[in-house]
Amino acid sequence: MTLEIISPQEIAFKGEVESVTMPGQLGSFTVLKNHAPLISVLNEGIIAYRIPSGEEKSFAIKGGIADVDNNVISVCIY
Repeated sequence: MTLEIISPQEIAFKGEVESVTMPGQLGSFTVLKNHAPLISVLNEGIIAYRIPSGEEKSFAIKGGIADVDNNVISVCIY
């Protein structure tokens, strides 16, 4: 699946991932391949994701919105 982390200034990350964990407004949640479509407000925290090589990476955010649809996770951060 593809993860896109986008800010008003730049595309912070775009690439293939195996899983993504995000700080949702109602608590942290994880998205895996073939996840049901959803839209969520994100709180300040860490987006943690695993790339296909198995390496874990993370990205700090102040907040944002996540959209999951057809194995594409689009995260607009501020």
